[in-house]
Amino acid sequence: MSNPSNWPLPPESIRFVVPRRIVQQLADHPLSRGLYPLGIGYYHQASGHHMERVEHDDYLLIYCLEGAGLLQVEGLKYSVHAGDLVLLPKGVSHSYRALKSRPWTIYWAHFHGDDADAFYAHLSEPRQSAPILLTPLGLQSRLASDFEALLELRESTYNLSAYLCAANQLRQILTHIALLQPLARNRQKGDSLDLERVHSLMQAHVHEHLALDTLADSVNLSKYHFVKRYKELTGTTPINHFIQLKIERACHLLDTTSNSINEIAFAVGYEDAYYFSRIFKKIMGVSPSQYRNLRTGAYAYRGGSTR
Repeated sequence: MSNPSNWPLPPESIRFVVPRRIVQQLADHPLSRGLYPLGIGYYHQASGHHMERVEHDDYLLIYCLEGAGLLQVEGLKYSVHAGDLVLLPKGVSHSYRALKSRPWTIYWAHFHGDDADAFYAHLSEPRQSAPILLTPLGLQSRLASDFEALLELRESTYNLSAYLCAANQLRQILTHIALLQPLARNRQKGDSLDLERVHSLMQAHVHEHLALDTLADSVNLSKYHFVKRYKELTGTTPINHFIQLKIERACHLLDTTSNSINEIAFAVGYEDAYYFSRIFKKIMGVSPSQYRNLRTGAYAYRGGSTR
C-alpha cells in the first residue's frame, strides 16, 4: 500500500490502515480478491494536510465534502471542491494538499484487487485522456453514508467476516458512483432533460398508456433528442423504463391482492391480458400466475429460463 499522509489527526478525524495479515487474506479470499480496502479515513477541515507520492502502487479514492484542495498529477494541476470525487489509479505520481483558506473535509480509501483496473475503466469517460478521474458528483447523502459504513471497519479488530463485508461495501461505493456520474454530467451541461420530472410523470401514469411525445414535451425536447439523451443518461430507453415500472407495479399487485390476471393487466394499462402476460414473462422469467404461485410453493422458480 502507498503510505498514507502523516498529517496529525485531530479528535474528529479518522485514519485506519488494514493490518498486513488481513490484507493478504483479502487478496487470497474468493469473496474479496477482486476488490479490497487497504486503508480508509475521514479528515475534517484538514488544515495543513498535504501528501506527495512519486511511487503509487494502489488506487486512491477521495470524496470532498466541504472546503477545497489542490491536486497535481504528472504535471497537470486540478482544483478539488465540495462534491468532487477523485480517483487516482496506481502508477501515477501525484501530490495534493488542502487549501489554506478553506481546508477540505474528505473521505478517502486506498484499495487494490484483481478488479480494480476494470472498475477504473468502468468509471472513466469513453475518450478520457487525463491521468486521473475527477467527477463533480455534488453532495450525495447516500454516498457519504456508504463511506461511514466503510469506516465502521476500524472497530472490527481481526474479524475476517467484517473485512469481507467492507470489501463488498467498497464495491458498492464504486458501482454507486457509476450510477451518479450521468446525472452529474447532466447537471454540469445544463441539459433540459430533468430525469426526476420524467420519472415522476411515469409513476403518475403507470396505470395507463403514456405516449413518448408526452414525455418529450414535459422536458421541452423533440422525441428524437429526448430518447437519445435519456439513453445516454440511463443506459436504457424511456419506454423500457416505463414498462419496467409497470411490471414492478404488477408484481406488487400479484403479491398483495387476489385480483385476477385480467384485472391486474388492466390496472397497469394493458387491455390485452395475453399481451401483458408475454411482457411480464419476458422481464420476470415466469408468467404472472407462476409468479403468484411462488408464494405458496405451488410453482418452483428455476432461475432465469424464459423459454
